[in-house]
Amino acid sequence: MEDHLTVGQAAELAGVTVRTLHHYDEIGLLRPSTRTVAGHRAYSAGDVERLREVLAYRRLGFGLREIADLVNDPTTDAVAHLRRLRGLLLDQRDRAAAMVTAIDRELEARAMGIRTTPAEQLRVFGAQLYDEIGSAYPATRRTEPRIAARIWDALGDARTVLNVGAGTGSYEPHDREVTAVEPSAVMRAQRPAGAAPCVAAAAESLPFEDQSFDAAMAVSTVHHWRDPVAGLRELRRVARRVVVFTYDAEDTGWGQRFWLTRDYLPEFADLLVGWPSLADLTRAIGGRAEPVLVPWDCADGFFEAYWRQPEAYLDEHVRRATSVWTRVGAQAEQRAVRSLHEDLSSGRWAERNRDLVALDAADLGLRLLVAGGDDGAAVTPART
Repeated sequence: MEDHLTVGQAAELAGVTVRTLHHYDEIGLLRPSTRTVAGHRAYSAGDVERLREVLAYRRLGFGLREIADLVNDPTTDAVAHLRRLRGLLLDQRDRAAAMVTAIDRELEARAMGIRTTPAEQLRVFGAQLYDEIGSAYPATRRTEPRIAARIWDALGDARTVLNVGAGTGSYEPHDREVTAVEPSAVMRAQRPAGAAPCVAAAAESLPFEDQSFDAAMAVSTVHHWRDPVAGLRELRRVARRVVVFTYDAEDTGWGQRFWLTRDYLPEFADLLVGWPSLADLTRAIGGRAEPVLVPWDCADGFFEAYWRQPEAYLDEHVRRATSVWTRVGAQAEQRAVRSLHEDLSSGRWAERNRDLVALDAADLGLRLLVAGGDDGAAVTPART
């Protein structure tokens, strides 16, 4: 019994009461696998793993019946639970960061004698991350034709295309039958008239039958998904071909190549902790990865777009249209902007990055993942 925990030890380590563990036992949520000589509950390593999952879901606000369904799912192992929990926690962190940003703005406004409206005061408590940054998208986020050409070429001869995490509709091919999926109401509301029909759903649970589409695409959205690997497997399940525009977070040299993260925003590295490797992402769709260079005059204002136009990052409209700044927090953002402004004024930035002026495009870790069609990938669609 040395490798087991008593109910008292388990309760103390987990920060719950013995009564709570007794209740979990009584309702069948967590039944210890054995008893001590004295007849007391004893928790094995497997029991403790399940307890960790139960408590994590509980503290994220799930009800006990929901938790039972989650932990009893035979298709989800411990690693899948950890990935799901990590995604949920990141989503919770993003919401908290968005609230902090909104509160900071109101504090600044009040310091200047400006009172926010009742609607603005309440909006902070209901905002999702995209709801916080989504209204800024039209200002700087649009289709970059050179990247679009790569994506559309990768779609091959697909006639029906599912665009997952579609946002406002950038990069949707106009010469194909497109169905969009977007979980954010704010983003759906900004889709232009005549855009493809849009379904409110999450990537990890697409409401479509197997092989419903010729191709599925996802552009600059995977990093917002709660479980990227599960979402990519869903894309592979519902489509014969998959095209994903994302980035390679495991390339250690990438963080050093991009001056913004290297010199001004080291906190960005924290956002990548636990992020699936490029091999994990490509394996999820059974495909390959191709580098995508960012042109110096990129039309789409994603995070890396202004690598040769550093002044752009001083513009709050530019920053508000990418989730990175919200996720690192207001303090890191303000410090980075202040330092960049000083280095641009003094000439230090130009001296440090003088080699960039001669480049027309740069490899900043962006990748196009492609599976199906002519690449010969053989993947059995599977739900997770």
